[in-house]
Amino acid sequence: MSLQDMLDFNQKFVEEKNYELYRTDTYPNKKVVIFTCMESRLLELLHRALNLENGDAKIVKNAGAIIRKPFDSIMKSILVAVYKLKADEVIVIGHHDCGMSNVDTDALKKSMVERGISQDRIDTLEHGGINLAEEFHGFNTVEESVEQSVSIIRSHPLLPEEIHVHGLVIDPETGKVDIVTQDK
Repeated sequence: MSLQDMLDFNQKFVEEKNYELYRTDTYPNKKVVIFTCMESRLLELLHRALNLENGDAKIVKNAGAIIRKPFDSIMKSILVAVYKLKADEVIVIGHHDCGMSNVDTDALKKSMVERGISQDRIDTLEHGGINLAEEFHGFNTVEESVEQSVSIIRSHPLLPEEIHVHGLVIDPETGKVDIVTQDK
């Protein structure tokens, strides 16, 4: 599917007023912000598995549902959801069979070179203080990764104490969700 295919579909979608089925306001109905992986298998499955409809939750995504730094863009999005968009619960959801599990950063760099990024550019970044192995390393187990992200969120100096933060793992084949850590 090309961008033009998507734009053609969108024109018809708007002309037929199909958007009316999805109208809602900016505040999440279930007052929850979900931080999850950008995994394409979860696009609809996650919502169906958790009984989420359009407008129920704020959804924040990145590769692997990983937070490593307390002031990265994911954490900023979560804080905005809490303070501006009335979310009072945060759920981190990782998934089994994640592409960020055990990332081989040397193979990733090799792939970058094969796709036209010069080794000189990679070396310049690394000599400039960007550690690509650190930036792109994944995790050994999804449960450990979810626990790490939950811990960073829970201990954030700007997160109110009454905000509950939970960690889950979903199976992208069946939609089964398991609790990694649950805030009381």
